[in-house]
Amino acid sequence: MCVAAPGKITEINGSTAVVDYNGNKIHADKGIVDVKIGDYVLVHAGLIIQVLSEDEAKNMIDIFNELGELS
Repeated sequence: MCVAAPGKITEINGSTAVVDYNGNKIHADKGIVDVKIGDYVLVHAGLIIQVLSEDEAKNMIDIFNELGELS
């Protein structure tokens, strides 16, 4: 099972975006998803698969943080 965590787009360079996961930055292909700097997104296998609302992303981040505190 794969779980995608939300990240925030900080840069866009052509068909690639830089996605920030709490300080960890990765490059992801935009594919056919329309994104802009500041969007929260889900990435799977290096491809952006979905744009999230800020509220939805922050709720998911809170849940991941709570799960991390349990381990």
